[in-house]
Amino acid sequence: MAKCSVSGCIVTHDNMRTIGTTLSTLLSCTQGVDFKLYIVDNLSTDGTIEWIRANYGSDPRVEILEPGTNRGFGAGHNLVLPLLTSELHAIINPDVVLREDAVAAMADYMQTHPDVGLLSPRIRFPDGRDQVLGKRDPTLRYLVASRLRGSGAPKKALREYAMLDEDLSVPCDIENATGCFMLVRTDLFRELGGFDERYFMYFEDCDLSRTVRRTSRVVYFPGACIYHVWGRESKKNSKLRRIQIRSMFYYFRKWRR
Repeated sequence: MAKCSVSGCIVTHDNMRTIGTTLSTLLSCTQGVDFKLYIVDNLSTDGTIEWIRANYGSDPRVEILEPGTNRGFGAGHNLVLPLLTSELHAIINPDVVLREDAVAAMADYMQTHPDVGLLSPRIRFPDGRDQVLGKRDPTLRYLVASRLRGSGAPKKALREYAMLDEDLSVPCDIENATGCFMLVRTDLFRELGGFDERYFMYFEDCDLSRTVRRTSRVVYFPGACIYHVWGRESKKNSKLRRIQIRSMFYYFRKWRR
């Protein structure tokens, strides 16, 4: 039986700190599918693309794209749309780690559930703790709860946002899939035109999830797990915080929330 064809795309920008682990684990843990990886570099200046080219430039599974500009996360991912011939396509952050063939497990699930357009895995910190991530459409109340969360147990609004009071031990429909790692049907991704490029960063995953739901299901699948470093850079970097706020306002205007 032929393996499912899966493409993946990583958009990099100064990710030298994490990209080595991401690429080594991703390429070693995708043996159960026919895998092709595209790497789009958004003008890295820290040696990221030079390191990738030196270590993976001759790997037939890897194709490197250097557009010579940085138009943002979604626009970077959209560059590969004309190149895709796969059945399924993975959106992958440059700071994730695989410890098992999560891609094959997700592909198997989507092949047996043709009504699912987008699949989100279980996402944990490298130390094994589950990340508290929004699974419902974002609202201002949910976003404030997420921003103000301390080190204690999540309060009511954040529990609602992350669906923590639902049974997350089994696959379930969700409204919002996190963009650090998601698997989408390639034909659907192409039909939708990829990400809305008016988001430079942030909220493009919420937007894509919502758009997919017009015609297909978006599902959380705990049968596959990936590990995400998740530095929450927008809490530390004022420029990224401004970008995040602009994206938030655009999202709410677009969806009239």
